[in-house]
Amino acid sequence: ASGDATDVEMPELGESVTEGTITQWLKSVGDTVEVDEPLLEVSTDKVDTEIPSPVAGTLVEILAEEDDTVDVGAVIARVGDGSAAASEKPAAKAEEKKEEPKAEEKKEEPKAEDKPA
Repeated sequence: ASGDATDVEMPELGESVTEGTITQWLKSVGDTVEVDEPLLEVSTDKVDTEIPSPVAGTLVEILAEEDDTVDVGAVIARVGDGSAAASEKPAAKAEEKKEEPKAEEKKEEPKAEDKPA
């Protein structure tokens, strides 16, 4: 998937703005993102804004951390199209999330019944 990755660059956020500070990552490595879905929040001396993903895919690499000040044009992340990985991982995550709460509820219910008895 790394071979098919698209660089996410710090965009030009104003005429005289040459850098921005990453205030918060909204996505984590491995997350699936859609085109124009916000990846992170950036603060400059003129504006605070969200930086959208240029492509749909999976966030494969974060190259700048929160509180880093990054020059305009610098690569801050990579989004891979990773078609196979992207389609498999979210499905597995969704299934795990759905199954886990049910399993926990089942475990908790018998315990509650056992204690009074």
